[in-house]
Amino acid sequence: GERRRRGGGNGARERPRERGTRREQREQLRGAGRARTALTVAAVALTVAFGLAALAEWNRWSETSRLVTPHPAPPALAPGSTGSLASPQRFWGTYRPHVYFGMKTRSPRALVTGLMWLQQREGGGSLRHTCEQSDGLSRYGWLMHDGENFGVQEIRDGGLILKTEFVKRPGGDHGGDWSWRVTARMEVTAWEGRGPAPLLSLFFYVATDGQGMLWPHLENKTRLAAVTGTTEELGDFTLTFLPPTADAEGDPKHASYNYLDVPSPGLHLLTDVVRSSLSNRFVFSGPGMPRRRFFAVDTFKGLPGWDRRPPPPPRGHLLLHQVTLELPATLEVTFESGSAAAGQHREQLAGAALSLVLSRHAVEFEQRFEETFGLAQKGFPPAQRRFAQAALSDLLGGVGYFHGRSLIQSPHPGERPVPGAETSLLTAVPSRSFFPRGFLWDEGFHQLLLARWDPAFSREILAHWLDLMNIEGWIPREQILGDEALAKVPPEFVPQLSETANPPTLLLALEQLLPAAPQPYLHRIFPRLRAWYDWYNRTQAGPLPFTFRWRGRDARPELFLNAKTLASGLDDYPRASHPSPDERHLDLRCWMAVASRVLAMVAERLGEPADSYRAMERALTDNALLDQHHWAPELGAFADYGNHSTAVGLKWHQPAPAAPGQPPPEPRLVQEVREAPQPRFVGALGYVSLFPLLLGVLRPDSPRLPAVLTAMRNERQLWTPFGLRSLAADSTFYLRRNSQHDPPYWRGAVWVNINYLALRALRGYAKAEGPQQARAEELYQELRHNLITNVYRQFAESGFLWENYNDSTGHGQGCRPFAGWTALVVLAMAEDY
Repeated sequence: GERRRRGGGNGARERPRERGTRREQREQLRGAGRARTALTVAAVALTVAFGLAALAEWNRWSETSRLVTPHPAPPALAPGSTGSLASPQRFWGTYRPHVYFGMKTRSPRALVTGLMWLQQREGGGSLRHTCEQSDGLSRYGWLMHDGENFGVQEIRDGGLILKTEFVKRPGGDHGGDWSWRVTARMEVTAWEGRGPAPLLSLFFYVATDGQGMLWPHLENKTRLAAVTGTTEELGDFTLTFLPPTADAEGDPKHASYNYLDVPSPGLHLLTDVVRSSLSNRFVFSGPGMPRRRFFAVDTFKGLPGWDRRPPPPPRGHLLLHQVTLELPATLEVTFESGSAAAGQHREQLAGAALSLVLSRHAVEFEQRFEETFGLAQKGFPPAQRRFAQAALSDLLGGVGYFHGRSLIQSPHPGERPVPGAETSLLTAVPSRSFFPRGFLWDEGFHQLLLARWDPAFSREILAHWLDLMNIEGWIPREQILGDEALAKVPPEFVPQLSETANPPTLLLALEQLLPAAPQPYLHRIFPRLRAWYDWYNRTQAGPLPFTFRWRGRDARPELFLNAKTLASGLDDYPRASHPSPDERHLDLRCWMAVASRVLAMVAERLGEPADSYRAMERALTDNALLDQHHWAPELGAFADYGNHSTAVGLKWHQPAPAAPGQPPPEPRLVQEVREAPQPRFVGALGYVSLFPLLLGVLRPDSPRLPAVLTAMRNERQLWTPFGLRSLAADSTFYLRRNSQHDPPYWRGAVWVNINYLALRALRGYAKAEGPQQARAEELYQELRHNLITNVYRQFAESGFLWENYNDSTGHGQGCRPFAGWTALVVLAMAEDY
């Protein structure tokens, strides 16, 4: 019993330890369960995190992918409508507006031809090739150009006068033949017989770009007499460099010859290749002539930096023919297509035959010009008619063909730009020297004039632009396609921001083309027009119904007197001082009224539903709603609305000291806000204020029209003897710099495109019944006279059309030549609106 008790006791003492062990085991199990749960939760959380990250990455990828995905609608450009067989008359052209003289085919990998020249001086002189403002030429531009068959250009480089002419001849399957003539002479006053005649070198070249073969044919081992070649689009061809003559009668001219035969590293590097190949070891001499050293192409030494890095692989082949001679002289080049010459005798288009064809085309051009614009009937003297012909010709001679990829920037911070789809673009350009590429809002103004001259050509250009559209319905505002275009643009301006719009001015031209536009053409473009219109309504909507806001204002407004609005086309025109989602932009509202009207017109022509477009047009032209959103009673004018301060300036700011051993940072101008911003109308009377009038949104009987006309005619505000200035002279922003590096742009200068819209609108109000009818007619006549007189005077004095004109002196300013929308002066002369 004792043992049992002890045993019992011992057993009793053991059982608690047993229970404790089980409790510990249960706790361990619970702990392990909690650990497993925590691990599971962590794993799930990690999976979710990875999933969310992957989803975010997928969304970013998907969005980026959509930015560079072409729109799925059938192309606006009819399939098979281009190329040497479908459009032989337009296959060859002066589609290289950035060079002083050159031609190429409308092909993605075109055969290109061009001219360079060098006035031989001590030290070498300056090689001319691409149009550069820094070259300081006193004039260059097309005097006659029909956009298709022929052109005549005059170039003045100091005392040198070059006349470049080309003419095309149809035939065969590959775009036909063409010939050039270059006539070179010195102004008498620039030389006056002092010493021997000046030496000039002319360089004629042909280059391939990624396809095709070239073979040189030499005479006396130095003269490149001809080039034969073949490409996919051209088949076989022969390019012949005829011996120079002293005059048009064909008297022979003594010359020295050099040639260059090298792989081409790229069309954008042709100038550098030739410049790098020049040597002055050559001597020019002829019967009775003094011996003179001159620079000529010799051995290609490579480009700068090639000694530090391997040269790029060749992209093509360059053959160049240099002719050095005393002036005056005439040189001709002929291009003959193998298919055009096959099986038939064709007289070479040179000498007297070339003179005859050029003369015939010149007569036809002048007749067609008068039939189209009627300037002689309106009493314009011959000098002003020649000026108008040159303005139109420079626009036509500035049409370029580009191929490449845009660089697209997503709005997400930190995203790298991505290349868009490979595409081609046929477009006019604003300026051959400064903007030799396509700009969306410029092009609509260009086509207003071009459509009067050649509606079919204009329709084709509009289709090219619509085919640039991505799946979202967005068209990049600036088109920088191909290496030659890229070479003219600073790298920071190359990426196109995917949220940035531009005024849909193409629709102004389409409205003009609409009555005669073929139905199949409208069927092709309508899906893209609809997508474009929807994109504006979706991405540029304002804070209230029927209001709109330009996206993409300057990202760092503190660095500017007023953050720029590049999307509007009016760059530094003053908007609300503090960009915000609450802005309402008057000009965009008016552009959308135009867009709604044009979309409705196209839809009705096609029998498509148009009610939604007409409803939007009615809302956006409702003058009561316009007043509610944009009439500023305190200003007595239409205006933007936003978060705005009336007391903003620029002041110098000294950044924080640099780290030890680093140079001290430079002071910079930054925005100073002396009054807190608040929601209000923006007091900046100028072009934006006029948009309800400019685009016909304002009714002829509107009680606001007298105030708008008064502001236009007020010399302290918008009126000048040269046209309407862009910003009122009594504005606090008038002629103010926008930053340390930004001079005023749309802050006072006279711009021809907006003045053209003003003339068009005034003419409309002068013809409409209303209390301001007589006043509108009076303003129209006076403004038209002022604008035409000044643009012509500046052309006569300077030799150029200009980007804009000084509102105090009328002098041309900005870049030149600017035969883009400034050429609208021709339509003002013709009273063709």
